[in-house]
Amino acid sequence: MEIKDLLNPDENSEGNKKEKESPLKSLELDLKFYNESIKEVAIEIMVEGISEYPIFVAHQHEVKLGEPILDRNELNTGWSIHASTVEEFVEKGLIQADKKDRFIKQYKDPYGFMCVFVIVPEGANFVFFPYQ
Repeated sequence: MEIKDLLNPDENSEGNKKEKESPLKSLELDLKFYNESIKEVAIEIMVEGISEYPIFVAHQHEVKLGEPILDRNELNTGWSIHASTVEEFVEKGLIQADKKDRFIKQYKDPYGFMCVFVIVPEGANFVFFPYQ
């Protein structure tokens, strides 16, 4: 799934224009801004043998998942990013243990894409966003 798939697909349809812009548009801008830092952390996670499957948690509120790496308040951006792994997601029950292999099959090349778990008030979802 790409980040644009999470945006409202009907936002440009007549009668469906929203006054309020989706927060996911600001996430796309922040991910482009954070690109090098996130890739560096992902490579470090893999090279150090912590995990072959890094996951970055994007949020705008307090989250107790992963380790904070980029704080929106310190960087004057819209989104904070925490670094996590597929193993932590399984341990915390966010990915069911019996679905771990299925998740890994869907996981894109970690050198070409960041795996982002996006948390918004309406819910959460995984997005694979290409490194620039």
